[in-house]
Amino acid sequence: MIHTIRVTSRTGDDPLGADVLAEIRRTLGRAEIGCVRTAKVYRVEGVGRDEAEHLARRLLADPVGQHWSIDSALITDAEHVVEVAYLPGVMNPEAASIAKAAADLGVAPAAVDSSHEYAFYAADGARVERAAVDEVVARLLVNPTVERVVIEAPESLIIEGVPGSTERIPLRTMDDTALQTLSDGGLYLELHEMHAIRDYFVELDRDPSDLELEVLAQTWSEHCVHKTFKSPLVVDGRPKASLMSRLKATSEGYSDLVISAFVDNSGVMEFYDGWAVCGKVETHNSPSAIEPYGGAMTGSGGVFRDILGTGQGADVIASTDMFCFAPPDLPADQVPPGALPPDYLLRRVVTGVRDYGNRMGIPTNNGSVHFHPDFRAKPTVIVGAYGLLPEARAKKGQPQPGDRVIVLGGRTGRDGIHGATFSSVGMTADTLSVNAQAVQIGNAVEEKRLLDAVLKCRDAGLIRAITDCGAGGFSSAIGEMGEALGVDVDMALAPLKYAGLAPWEIFVSESQERMVMAVAPADVQRLLEICATYNVEATDIGAFEDSGTLRVRFAGDIVGELDMHFLHDGLPLRPLEATWRPPPPDDAPLPALPADAAAWRTAAASVLAHPNVCSKEPIVRQYDHTVKAQSAGQPFGGAEGDAPSDAIILTPLLGKPYGLIVAHGLNPVLNMLDPYWGGVWAAAEAMSNLVASGGNPREASLIDNFIWPVPIPEQLGGLDRALEACVDIMHALKRPFISGKDSLSSTYRYPDGRVLHIPPVLCISVFGRIEDVTKTTSTDFKQPGSTLILVGAVDAQPAALGGSTYLDTLGRLGERAPKVDLSILPRTLDAVYAAIRDGHVRSCHDVSEGGLLAALAEMGFGGDMGCEVDVAGLAERPDVALFGETAGVFVVEVGLDSDVAELFGEVPHKVIGRTLEAEVVRVLDGGELVFEAELGELQAAWERPMRAMFH
Repeated sequence: MIHTIRVTSRTGDDPLGADVLAEIRRTLGRAEIGCVRTAKVYRVEGVGRDEAEHLARRLLADPVGQHWSIDSALITDAEHVVEVAYLPGVMNPEAASIAKAAADLGVAPAAVDSSHEYAFYAADGARVERAAVDEVVARLLVNPTVERVVIEAPESLIIEGVPGSTERIPLRTMDDTALQTLSDGGLYLELHEMHAIRDYFVELDRDPSDLELEVLAQTWSEHCVHKTFKSPLVVDGRPKASLMSRLKATSEGYSDLVISAFVDNSGVMEFYDGWAVCGKVETHNSPSAIEPYGGAMTGSGGVFRDILGTGQGADVIASTDMFCFAPPDLPADQVPPGALPPDYLLRRVVTGVRDYGNRMGIPTNNGSVHFHPDFRAKPTVIVGAYGLLPEARAKKGQPQPGDRVIVLGGRTGRDGIHGATFSSVGMTADTLSVNAQAVQIGNAVEEKRLLDAVLKCRDAGLIRAITDCGAGGFSSAIGEMGEALGVDVDMALAPLKYAGLAPWEIFVSESQERMVMAVAPADVQRLLEICATYNVEATDIGAFEDSGTLRVRFAGDIVGELDMHFLHDGLPLRPLEATWRPPPPDDAPLPALPADAAAWRTAAASVLAHPNVCSKEPIVRQYDHTVKAQSAGQPFGGAEGDAPSDAIILTPLLGKPYGLIVAHGLNPVLNMLDPYWGGVWAAAEAMSNLVASGGNPREASLIDNFIWPVPIPEQLGGLDRALEACVDIMHALKRPFISGKDSLSSTYRYPDGRVLHIPPVLCISVFGRIEDVTKTTSTDFKQPGSTLILVGAVDAQPAALGGSTYLDTLGRLGERAPKVDLSILPRTLDAVYAAIRDGHVRSCHDVSEGGLLAALAEMGFGGDMGCEVDVAGLAERPDVALFGETAGVFVVEVGLDSDVAELFGEVPHKVIGRTLEAEVVRVLDGGELVFEAELGELQAAWERPMRAMFH
């Protein structure tokens, strides 16, 4: 029997209902709906009414602020009531937590579920038609990929089934047509790769099992093996080494401070006092495109586990997020078939990242949001994390023969099956429905318990090796850990969310919150005891053995047996053809200068209000960025906390002055003009952000994320240029990349065959150490009468406005990207860092999107004071001087009596003005007033776009 418990607010305060109503007004314009009330619905099966009441009183309802009922409605006066629940089999984190908490209260329900009721009331004098409710449900409340409207109460919550059988696939007799059909059904391999698999089983004189094919498909997927990056290239007829080999070879030349690079779940560098720090940045584009909340949650959860699975386990101390969407006001008729509206995507992705980080107690404190119409089918969702671990346990561990395979954390279900293979191909109008089971819903509470248990096991010396179940699930984790040895595991031992999974489904499922460890047999019992203390399920499912074979059993029967060498090295790599043809230049004359002061003010406000420049504070404030009490430099600062910071600064070792600084850079629009200069810009921007806050450019490490359209020749040519930018940056800065990720499937095909490519994205993250966090600075002006200096080499040519926010507000792309002088950049970074370290700098902000004007305005917003600058001599035109976006250039505030030549004499610099007590931005050209804008008006324009989205 099922008992239904409903809970509503006793006081009438209903934040969820208010949020839904605001979304209805904002997105749908439905004025006839005057109020939305909500009720939480819980269903428990297999308990008596008294036990259900016990759960309601003790667990599910707050007696002070909430009403509850058993098996009866609480909302009876609404015109329409709709219940929304997860689809059966979709991970419901709340239900899982309720089941665990009920057990702690001595109640053992057979199954638990939770959902929401939404009650709709009419505005005064109006009536809510059913069609209006249906529109709200379809557009705002239900993503059919993972959710449903509950029409009738379920008869049972238990998902029953018998394990599916293991099938043998007659691969040896298949011709090319049959092989391609088999691949298109979910393997997503190339025909020559299918040939290699067929030849392998011909040599074995047997056909593969379904499990073996699925293991090979995920292991050989672009997502897991990075075959494009590993394949040799032929660029415009000239052979070149693979992208990966060039990146790694250059990185190895600058490996001081590096403990681990490109061999573990994250890159690791030395910190202080016997500690190390690590960083990893991941993408979750495909899942977020079809279920943004779950996709973003599991993106964050996955990259947290990458940190946890580094060395013998690292504590996660920071989270980052970088997003690319279509503009939120994109007309509905421009949203491609099967894609979700960009405003919905943005809000749900932000909510997913927020909920996961906040619930785990991990600060999300660095990020950015970028917009371009060509992200309208597939967004770019980048999430990163940074960790702290003892240097003695920072090297990747290796299993030994006889070590036990321990899986711990969440249980396994069908969620995430084919996630790795699905993420490796382009998107179509059918992706939303065809790949629904590739979406996962994360359980942050489960992962928090898991993290605490792993760190306790690490400190007890019980972990020989560890990794997370990411793409490919057990297949990837166990297969990679046992690559050098061999492994024998039994999937019948793996804890399941529900019955009925076939062995191959268990093995490749990407259900979240799972880790795999290699543990010495003598240490297993102690490890299990620690896990039980933290309420974390841990199970022994097999052993590592010196066999060179991946052997998978189910209830003792062998259902898969693959040679490790073939699994990991048998992928046939072919030279890839690449071509590079720069796009036709937009070399029409620049628009005329603004006609008068009013026009200049309008131009300035338009740039500041552009979604790529405007304040992202309403997003940032949803994240708890101070939890853990390690924040020494927050995402926003200044007098009123409204000045955006260039980087974040943490003190991971409490009581010590040591600082970890994290920053990043990306500008997809520039990659549309030239991925080489777009890549240089991203790296220069990342390092400039770090240095502008006081980071040491000589003690930092880089992370790359390439998010590219499918690798056809013309796209590969651009990718090659972006990689060359990374190589040149390493040579210029003498700093290495130590971790990275590529996601090469961001293409959408319309039903009529038209193809939409995203603007290529190269996101470069940087993290570094400093000895004393008090020797840093922030972006907000500190004192009227200070001297303002522009430091760095500016690309002052009018053509360098290409890709700028200013030109975009005028409907233009421009001729070319701004060029960063790599011979001057390192000296500029060193000089600015030294000036900050030695206490000469009051405030500092780098020039990026929006140009010099945006940098000055943001510094003024934070200091509640203005500035006067003279742009004469900075560029050929005043608009180029104000709105040009050369990276590696800084606005530096110093005292009036500072010796500017002594501070910056070795690098290009120019005194451009002074700070003012008056809250204005005053721009001169050769002493003549160009315009003066009130700081309050500029700040209102800058804050308006995201406040409209999130308030």
